[in-house]
Amino acid sequence: MSGSGDARFARLRGARRIWAVAAIHGEAERLSRLHDRIAQRFEGGDRIVYLGNYLGRGSRVAATIDELLDFRRRVLARPRGYACDVAFLRGAQEEMWQKLLQLQFASNPGEVLDWMVREGVEATVQAYGGELRQGFAASRDGPRTMTRWTSALRDAMNVAPGHTALFATLRHAAMTEDRQLLFVHAGVDASRSLAAQNDAFWWGERDILDLTARFDGFGRVIRGFDRQQRGLVEREFAVSIDGGAGRGGPLLAAAMDSNGAVLELLDA
Repeated sequence: MSGSGDARFARLRGARRIWAVAAIHGEAERLSRLHDRIAQRFEGGDRIVYLGNYLGRGSRVAATIDELLDFRRRVLARPRGYACDVAFLRGAQEEMWQKLLQLQFASNPGEVLDWMVREGVEATVQAYGGELRQGFAASRDGPRTMTRWTSALRDAMNVAPGHTALFATLRHAAMTEDRQLLFVHAGVDASRSLAAQNDAFWWGERDILDLTARFDGFGRVIRGFDRQQRGLVEREFAVSIDGGAGRGGPLLAAAMDSNGAVLELLDA
């Protein structure tokens, strides 16, 4: 069973219901309201999976990370609460942020930074005290100046309580122990096994809603980022949850049973 022993993947053991939270994009206020609604419904045997893109686009990126950390503490404080009850996936924005912090190693840092800006990284740079004009200037000046710029961003992230630790826990995907459900950020490449997906989780061009059979043995694949922001869309082998938070739409979360049927949809 591919991926069953891989540390890149979170395991959701003994889950009765699973709450899947779509891309947040720095919408801290929406996330706080959504958390309050989930908290009213959260019961024993429930698990929660955040499907990536906590960073970028929205204006309160740092506050979003603080809110994620706070709700994790609330879940763990419940009777019989365990760390494995909460899973954080790496989204495209988080992958991009990690690449940005190593931008001094890129052969064309200015072009990479320009692409990242088009994809929404500016809000994250600002959240950690950076200025893009300095980044572009550093990209022209050379690796040493670029290293100073990225190091300042990293230092600011390290100072924020819990932020670096949360980024270190991000997983590429999450699965139920019976392999009925697979949770991903944006998609999968059906022609490759789970263990061989690599960047397909973030940048894959194939829409999981087009799946016509089980992917790698999983009954259903659930994703949290949809470039078309179509809200909740259910297919036989896939579910998409993204209302467009950070892009003018609501933040969504869905509660699912162990077979991937959507029991309740919340928005904020």
